Amino acid sequence: MEELKYVLLNATSEAGKIILSYFNGIFRIDHKDGINNLVTEVDKLAESRIIDIIRASFPDHSIIGEESGSFIQEASEYQWIIDPIDGTVNFAHGIPLCCVSIGLLHKGSVIMGAVYNPMMNELFFAEKGKGASLNGQPIKVSGKKDFRTAFLVTGFPYKWPETTLEHPVKVFERLVLEGLPIRRLGSAAIDLCWVACGRFDGFWEYNLSAWDVAAGYLIVLEAGGTITDFDGKIGDVFDRQTLATNGHIHNDLLSAIRRGGQ
Repeated sequence: MEELKYVLLNATSEAGKIILSYFNGIFRIDHKDGINNLVTEVDKLAESRIIDIIRASFPDHSIIGEESGSFIQEASEYQWIIDPIDGTVNFAHGIPLCCVSIGLLHKGSVIMGAVYNPMMNELFFAEKGKGASLNGQPIKVSGKKDFRTAFLVTGFPYKWPETTLEHPVKVFERLVLEGLPIRRLGSAAIDLCWVACGRFDGFWEYNLSAWDVAAGYLIVLEAGGTITDFDGKIGDVFDRQTLATNGHIHNDLLSAIRRGGQ
């Protein structure tokens, strides 16, 4: 496990150095699916560096990267899930709310995760069964129990697919009209980590990908939080619905999200 941890943290650090060196600099920006779904040359450089570091030590492990796709080794029990820059739109506009996010799964379960924002010098890390930390110091979710005073964060997908779920803007509107303070930072990985360290009491978002949540998922759980889908079911990092809270307000936020569909 120590070698896995070393490789994870080394890959995270090296990618962070690349991101920091280009931040507020000049780099090429391209578009993926949709005009505002950006990818920069820095995303690709950082992901390439991460993959090189992982493969140098574990060439038989599977890898899923947001930009490079999948390198699946059928016999491997290990799977690395990489987002080289979560919050690319922020990064492209010089906003320092973006990060490297790497999760490591063993037999389908997340066993380690690291999220690193080099601009703020914040490294979140968790190992299954051993708690979560921020820059080496233990963290835990907030103790807030009164949903009426909860501090929340959310995000919106660029495209809203055909679904029976209520549009997220409607949920957002309803909660704001109830007087709840809600933020949208533009990075799901940071959102999850900030729930884990108690800055936020809850987070929800629809249509995220595994690379957005794999590391943050474990960090929240190891910090004492709760994660389910919008039906209250415990799932995994491949779910399209993510609801993460300090646990105390979970049912209240779940009810608020589902209210329009009932």
